[in-house]
Amino acid sequence: MTEEEWSTQEVVKATGITSRTLRHYDRIGLLPPSRTGYGGQRFYDRGGLLRLQQILVLRELGLGLAGIGRVLDEGRAAADVLREHLAQLEQEHERLDRITQSVRSTIRIIDEGGELVAEQIFDGFDHTKHREEVEQRWGEQAYADSDAWWRSLTTDDKKAFRQQLDGIVADYADVSAQDLDVRSDEVQAITARLHSWVGTSWGGTAPSAEAFTGLGDMYVADPRFGDTFSADGRQFAQYVREAMAVHAETQLS
Repeated sequence: MTEEEWSTQEVVKATGITSRTLRHYDRIGLLPPSRTGYGGQRFYDRGGLLRLQQILVLRELGLGLAGIGRVLDEGRAAADVLREHLAQLEQEHERLDRITQSVRSTIRIIDEGGELVAEQIFDGFDHTKHREEVEQRWGEQAYADSDAWWRSLTTDDKKAFRQQLDGIVADYADVSAQDLDVRSDEVQAITARLHSWVGTSWGGTAPSAEAFTGLGDMYVADPRFGDTFSADGRQFAQYVREAMAVHAETQLS
């Protein structure tokens, strides 16, 4: 090993990510090794490790790999980029501290007796962080219906609802890996389940053809959804959008 150079094994040990992930980052041009040694062994220099740190920080902040690549390729100084990320992390840390204190306060009230104060026990929780986005895309009533429905669910109901989406995503992962035609009966059956799932989350209002197509576009444009529709380092949000467009055209128009 040369000065300030780390092998794949050393990077894996230090970061906890897998060698497979590093190979994927290399394959998509996000993090190429500084050099490749005998037998294909990859090595990373100081700049590579700093870039990897930024990648992992941006992932924690919810950015997809495509968005991370755009941020890192802007050519800005690494320290400046990290300062911005640090500020966001500190804000999130402050919010989590408030939630922690809220939970501790609730435990103390339950153990010792006392009056529950809503403003205190829910301090730090952001129930409306997507409100503006939803209202801009689909209107105030869409948000109101969805919010009322979500608040009506029990913890078990919410868990089951999320598991439904996990099943849909897993099935999309399988059919996209097989490169099945998005117009096939199998793919469209999965898409019908997605349409039903979305309608449930919208308070029982099934999305129209236009709304469903627009949602598919958002799945591709928004890195948060790009990460949802991914498996083994492979994103298939584009595939899902195409399937949704076909469903909207053939079943909803």
